[in-house]
Amino acid sequence: MPWLATALDEALRTQRGHALLIHGPQGIGQFELGLALAQSWLCEAVPAGQFKPACGRCASCHLVQARSHPDLLVLLPEALREALGWDSADDGGDSETKASKAKPSKELKVEAIRGAVNFAQTTSARGRGKVVLLHPAERMNGISANTLLKTLEEPPGQARFILSSGSPDSLLPTIRSRCQALPLALPPTDQATRWLAEHKIAQPDVLLAAAGGQPLQALDWAQDGVDAVAWLRLPKQLAAGDAGQLAAWPLPRLLEAMHKLCHDALCLACGAPPRYFPPASLPPAMPLYGLTRWAASLSAASRHGEHPWNQPVMVESLVQQAREALAPARHAKGPSVHSAR
Repeated sequence: MPWLATALDEALRTQRGHALLIHGPQGIGQFELGLALAQSWLCEAVPAGQFKPACGRCASCHLVQARSHPDLLVLLPEALREALGWDSADDGGDSETKASKAKPSKELKVEAIRGAVNFAQTTSARGRGKVVLLHPAERMNGISANTLLKTLEEPPGQARFILSSGSPDSLLPTIRSRCQALPLALPPTDQATRWLAEHKIAQPDVLLAAAGGQPLQALDWAQDGVDAVAWLRLPKQLAAGDAGQLAAWPLPRLLEAMHKLCHDALCLACGAPPRYFPPASLPPAMPLYGLTRWAASLSAASRHGEHPWNQPVMVESLVQQAREALAPARHAKGPSVHSAR
């Protein structure tokens, strides 16, 4: 991810504390930057006391790449481990294989944070210090965050913590105040578009706009089968009440797509430029009152997006709401109500 190179250099040059908070929009590589930073700190080819990017060739770098470095602990919610390619065994004692039949947790649990605290207090196995990477940090509940806070207040000598977050305002103020902040911005459009094209994404500019400028999210959408053609067709498809293949989309993803379409439709109705869809792909003359009512319905549905709904029935209901909201505004051509009387 070429847009992370400058941020990595900046972090290595300026970060001297025991805790770093990497934050910015989701889908731009906070986790990948945190992992690259941890690898650089642990790299054995970099002389002690110097701060340079990892060589990628020494034994320590190979251990990081193999997800088996004894001085690196990566904490991820169960629901993210497979997606990020991280072995669930390397979870700080929170693998919970007995709960394999349960739905994977989206939280960073207190047991995992306690394991990270114990890990940070032990001696480095390879002598280059220890690193704990938490992603996404906002997934800590109150108990987990307070457990970590005690260690951030009195950090172990050799340990460093990297917190990665797409929603830093969700963290406790006391957590944020004990971390050095490293903000990340959206990558330049041309750079992100080239990167997506290198990953064989057709019409990468369309999917990048659909993802709000976040290239990793655009790549996820493409890998889930949402291509540029389907995205450009979606507004008029919903305006026509055509569910098509939408029942095959994960419900949270469909709700997100509808939220973005509703946002752009509201922008267009108010005379503002759309953000996620090209103007030509949006239905014209949409009534504002219908769009605001649709936005409220989508917000209510999103709060229960993970509920085990009957997918075809739920999709049909959502498509019907979209059709009603996107119907062209009707302009009376005949006599007014008063004159008809």
